[in-house]
Amino acid sequence: MNVKLFCIAEAIILPAALLLAVLRSLPGPVFFPIRALAIVYADLFRGIPTILVIFMLGFGMPALGLDWIPDSQFFWAVVALSLVYTAYVSEVYRAGIESVHPSQDAAARSLGLTRSQSLRHVVLPQAVRRVIPPLLNDFIGLQKDTALVGALGVVEAFRMTQINQAATFNGTYYLVAATLFVAITIPLARFTDWLVARDRRRQQAGRLA
Repeated sequence: MNVKLFCIAEAIILPAALLLAVLRSLPGPVFFPIRALAIVYADLFRGIPTILVIFMLGFGMPALGLDWIPDSQFFWAVVALSLVYTAYVSEVYRAGIESVHPSQDAAARSLGLTRSQSLRHVVLPQAVRRVIPPLLNDFIGLQKDTALVGALGVVEAFRMTQINQAATFNGTYYLVAATLFVAITIPLARFTDWLVARDRRRQQAGRLA
């Protein structure tokens, strides 16, 4: 796995997906065009296979030959993965936002908070806590899909494995790459379990109080 690629993409995806989810949840007819654009974006990039997005951007954009378009394969790998996974993660965030009962927002508004303040201080904190496990699943998928960018020539774990295997005719390198991915995935899963358990203990303590 290309750790740098994963970290940059994750740093882009988390805030971008949250913004997209908030835009899609805006109420009222005045925000219909914004909601429609958010829906089109999510449907489009969830519908196109990730490898096609990587190829279209990684090879297609530099082929335009425009001076102001970057020709870095790493740059377009980050853009492609960010576009695809922002669509997926935004749906996870949206599900979390919709899972918060409307009475929470109504109570916050009755205390004098504006809609944006209620969203920021009441709805989003609850929504984010509820979607931690599915968010982990998406980032495990992102971690594995970093192997796809090797098709652009970006050197990552799978691409390096192919290079070493071709040079030595030793298939053990594939096992090493698989072990690397698993070694990163399992700690993430256990960390998420710990976060979920901690949140459950806090909720139980709040009910007892």
